Amino acid sequence: MDQIQSPAVRVRGLRKAYGGVTAVDGIDLDIARGETFALLGPNGAGKSTTIEILEGYRRRSSGEVSVLGADPATGGRAWRSRLGIVLQSAPEAGLYTVREQLRQFAGYYPNPRDVDEVIAAVGLEQKAGTRISKLSGGQRRRVDVALGIVGRPQLLFLDEPTTGFDPEARREFWGLIERLKAEGTTILLTTHYLDEAAQLGDRAAVILGGRIVAEGAIAELGGPAARVPIVRWRDASGVRRERRTERPAELVAALAAEAGSVTADGRGGEPAELEVIRPSLEDVYLELVGAAEASAVSPTVATPEEARA
Repeated sequence: MDQIQSPAVRVRGLRKAYGGVTAVDGIDLDIARGETFALLGPNGAGKSTTIEILEGYRRRSSGEVSVLGADPATGGRAWRSRLGIVLQSAPEAGLYTVREQLRQFAGYYPNPRDVDEVIAAVGLEQKAGTRISKLSGGQRRRVDVALGIVGRPQLLFLDEPTTGFDPEARREFWGLIERLKAEGTTILLTTHYLDEAAQLGDRAAVILGGRIVAEGAIAELGGPAARVPIVRWRDASGVRRERRTERPAELVAALAAEAGSVTADGRGGEPAELEVIRPSLEDVYLELVGAAEASAVSPTVATPEEARA
């Protein structure tokens, strides 16, 4: 298949075992070029092991893996220059200023972005001449992101990129990712912020116990049944009730009719604490995790590295 038309990431039967513990258990995955793909799962589910194999930092036990047309296990310097990696935790570089560190990293790539442009993109113009050791945790995280994008990567790995960001900084970061997407950058994102995955992702997969239990477009993840609206209310006896229905308006009307006679202001009765909810990505995710745990497929922490994922 022509490299331009092939997926940015193609995985078949990926497996990784540590002694007698299987951390990744037969994953199949395709990520299209230019797509933003969110890999979701609890701590220890297998996310970090999977990502590290794709980045070429960890050897797989078995399976086939292609990243930008190459096997990460044998990818050389030219291949690595096409990747951008924002790790969950980065090495300390406190002796350098923000600009010095970015200039050093930019020199490693054949076609880097302008350093000052990158500094502006992550909102650190006022800290460009400040030593990294003097920055706050959120500001250091912005430096991590800047280092990940300065090389103009074709594929960008973002592992919990907005940890330590305040709400305003997160929104600014989302705008940066949208600009990278518009340039055609492929992005693989792991995050515990489900609203972030919903905002940025084109598709997502949920990994539990080393296996992918759901995959699809963000709006379709979990299948049609997971997206059925939920009506919640408190009945006349004070019991909290909940019902899924494809026709929430009809159920609300029926509940209102049951709630009593017309009130003094001419309105019909209404159940207490009535709300109609259309499940979010977070609702779907929590339901998938709960169902997996109920089926005894709950993830097991395999290694210290997995525990941080």
